[in-house]
Amino acid sequence: MSTAIPAELADGPIYLDYNATTPIDPDVTEAMQPYLGRWFGNPSSSHAYADQPRRALAEARAQVADLIGATSAEVVFTGSGSEADQLAIRGAVLASGRPRPHLVTQVTEHPAVLETCRALERLHGARVTYVPVDSDGLVDPGTLAAALETDTVLVSVMAANNETGAIQPIAELARITRDNGALFHCDAAQAAGKIPLAVAELEVDMMTIVGHKMYAPKGVAALYVRPGVTLEPLLYGGGQEGGLRAGTENVALGVALGVAAQRAVEELAAGSHGHTQHLRDRLHQRLSDALPGRVLLNGPNDQRLPNTLNISIDGTQSHALLDAVPRIAASTGSACHSGRHRPSPVLSAMGMSAERSLAALRLSLGRWTTPGDIDLAADLLVAAARRDTPRP
Repeated sequence: MSTAIPAELADGPIYLDYNATTPIDPDVTEAMQPYLGRWFGNPSSSHAYADQPRRALAEARAQVADLIGATSAEVVFTGSGSEADQLAIRGAVLASGRPRPHLVTQVTEHPAVLETCRALERLHGARVTYVPVDSDGLVDPGTLAAALETDTVLVSVMAANNETGAIQPIAELARITRDNGALFHCDAAQAAGKIPLAVAELEVDMMTIVGHKMYAPKGVAALYVRPGVTLEPLLYGGGQEGGLRAGTENVALGVALGVAAQRAVEELAAGSHGHTQHLRDRLHQRLSDALPGRVLLNGPNDQRLPNTLNISIDGTQSHALLDAVPRIAASTGSACHSGRHRPSPVLSAMGMSAERSLAALRLSLGRWTTPGDIDLAADLLVAAARRDTPRP
């Protein structure tokens, strides 16, 4: 297993945006190379050129399954997390055959889920209940229970929020959903590889896993589908991926996701998430000590991803703060439209003021974050926050 820091990180700004996308692990890059050249064959063919691609794809499927405690037959490769979410949500709704199916999701879901639900309302007469979250960004199980109806087809709640890292009580939410007779889908794009996940313990029916959030390339993801769940395909054609996702398989990207999943299993077993959490808390502490009373944590203190720190520094606006420290690559909690910055819908849904939301920084750590990165990033942010930052 390679531990070398990718050159693009060694020579660039301090990277604290792992929740947006991860660098590709060098081991992953190496593993996929043969399937871009020598082993180019179509895995569905019946001759010698297909043998190795077919075996490699089967191994990759098993590696992804192992990450979440599933079996190979339960893993469907897709081209993105958005596609996996749509296959789960749209697929379940259309397969139900109900004229006005009812869905439940929550207001801080990823747009891949929210926009799919809105499209189903618009195009298929679906009814959707968007349940609120509390001030930590968590769904109350009682609120979900009250939202369920006799004809609810599906509930979709993410494992962990991409902005705050808030970890939802998935096992309890899934149990409530199952007792009501509906299916439960969990978008685990941010959680997979960062915290242990076991589909049997969580008792979910479907789960989305995304490659570029766990050191594989963009353009590959997977959907876990529990046996017995019927879905309408998004893509029709040759019957690949158990008939749920037609199109000749991208063997290289499948191999990449498999190797990334295998390494995640190894790192979780070795306690890597504990080390990452230590660095995250070190960053938080250094900022808080240097800026007493000004650093506000957004999201839960404990029930969040070990790599994610979302804070607001009082008296600043995050976009101006990051503009002042180009040596740090991180994200703000706002969206920019025509030069105007707007509060994050996630933070607004948590009841946060516009002023605090516009000051929000998401600092997300990863495999190659070092103590030196943390200390330097803290020093740079503190220096910028102490300067007078003009407000737009």
